[in-house]
Amino acid sequence: MTAYPRTLVNATNLDVLPADKVIERRDDHFVVRTPSNPQFYSGNFLLFDEPPDAGDGERWEALFDEAFAYEPRVRHRKFTWDTAQCPFGLARKELEPRGYELDESVGLVAEALHPHDRENREVEIHALDPFGDEELWHGILELQIANRDLVFSDAASYRSFTAARQADQRELFRAGRGTWYAAIEPEACEVVGSCGIVVTDRRGRYQAVDTAEAHRRRGICSRLVVEASRLSTEAFGTERFVIVADAGYHALGLYESLGFERRERVVEALLRPPRGRTITP
Repeated sequence: MTAYPRTLVNATNLDVLPADKVIERRDDHFVVRTPSNPQFYSGNFLLFDEPPDAGDGERWEALFDEAFAYEPRVRHRKFTWDTAQCPFGLARKELEPRGYELDESVGLVAEALHPHDRENREVEIHALDPFGDEELWHGILELQIANRDLVFSDAASYRSFTAARQADQRELFRAGRGTWYAAIEPEACEVVGSCGIVVTDRRGRYQAVDTAEAHRRRGICSRLVVEASRLSTEAFGTERFVIVADAGYHALGLYESLGFERRERVVEALLRPPRGRTITP
């Protein structure tokens, strides 16, 4: 029986969940719940040991419905599986015809990062205080809302969700499990980039690497990612860093240029709620 996810992507996906997360082992899968936010897709899902096989579309849906029967606010279904080998399995046959979106991600790992030749030396990198720095936390919230994916068209709903996620993350940081980092434009005192690193057992998982649209392609992201790793190592003893991005994401090459190596490819399947309901990542 798998005691904890084998892949770093899935293990660190659990690391970054809110403090109230519940992880329950059942037969060939984990049930992952976030009681404080049942509409959080990435906090309420089933994690299987192996990719879907023949007949698993119907079986997995029945298992999900049973696991979340007590919580009517869970209106989505989400599955992932704990293998980086032949990551799709029969997902395209078993899940896509049922309306699921399949998302392939790449997990990259580094033990030490090095500066990029064109990194921005003008911005200042700040490690935020989870007990203070309210103006910076607000600036990061506004940056995330401005950079949201077009699928999240309801700005008010996305603001509510993002504020709740930030509160959850600050609770982890107050417990000593990393922090958030901001790239500041010193003249305007403006947040132009940000990322978080959640630290668990000396491994750090990057969260939401963002650069303001008007400041992109200026070396801010590369400076931020490297400096955040240095500060995380100094403050929290972080020894290994994990970053996860969509398989087609344009920044994969940038991450590799900083010292990350591609280690895993994993897939997840999401069935969104009926149209008109709140959508959360």
